[in-house]
Amino acid sequence: MIDTEVLIVGGGPAGSSCAWSLRRQGVECLVLDRVAFPRLKLCAGWITPEVVDDLQMEVSGYPHRFLSFERIRFHTPWLSVSVPTLQHSIRRYEFDDWLLRRSGAEVQVHEVRDIRPEGGGYVVDGAYRCRYLVGAGGTRCPVFRALFREGNPRTKALQAVTLEEEFPYRYTDPRCHLWFFEKGLPGYSWYVPKADGYLNVGIGGMAARLKSRGEDIKPHWARLAARLTDQGLVTDHEFKPKGYSYFVRGPGCRARIRNAFVVGDALGLATRDLCEGIGPAVRSGLLAARSIAGGQDYDLESIPAYSSRSRLVARYIDHRLHG
Repeated sequence: MIDTEVLIVGGGPAGSSCAWSLRRQGVECLVLDRVAFPRLKLCAGWITPEVVDDLQMEVSGYPHRFLSFERIRFHTPWLSVSVPTLQHSIRRYEFDDWLLRRSGAEVQVHEVRDIRPEGGGYVVDGAYRCRYLVGAGGTRCPVFRALFREGNPRTKALQAVTLEEEFPYRYTDPRCHLWFFEKGLPGYSWYVPKADGYLNVGIGGMAARLKSRGEDIKPHWARLAARLTDQGLVTDHEFKPKGYSYFVRGPGCRARIRNAFVVGDALGLATRDLCEGIGPAVRSGLLAARSIAGGQDYDLESIPAYSSRSRLVARYIDHRLHG
């Protein structure tokens, strides 16, 4: 039996941020993930200045691809506009591995299957024992399933479904493009360049809204691929997208039960307007660490429910996505 003060299930941005903060406060922790890092992770790879600040990143010292956008090109069926807003792109394959290594925590490859409360702590798969347990395993997090699902049922109306692809490409347009509500899509599509010759393109929408109209995401992807080709943004490339789903922010939910916490996509914290999940994942991981190390409440109120700083824009997109 391996004993540790804190066991973190999941090594993505939420789990690694939690581990990094705990280690800095002198708290012992162990990270379990079902796969070894670096690993492929489908994600547009968009991070905000707030993420950089929360992680205390020295951008000049980051050893991998990091590209900044001073403006983003927003497109709707009615108009296109270039908006000044500082944002950044990274490759999750590199970023997540760097965060986990930077944490300094011990990491083991293990797929969690059984979680049992015991003596004020938890025993995992009869092999690990901890006082505190943090569920950072994404949408299918075993900690959420075992301890939190009954009190936090998933709301299908808040499920986003996506198709995307990231690939090496010598792009000629270095701008970031977002297309909203094309052909009634309850969501948006994106073209996100990465530094040193990588590109991520994808599309996402609210699954329940699509299903209610007898649609799915695939025809919308086909239109995106055609647009990218017709506009010369991507040429001579055979698209092979892959899909995944996750949940965006809903009404208040229970994020702590005794000494167990859930963070990031395990709890469904992505923003309601742009469905951005890295920032909320990082912030929630740091807050869980603060609660464990300092005895403070695990309060998620400091995690914004919207990406847009304009309340009017955020509410409008929210209405178009969620009705």
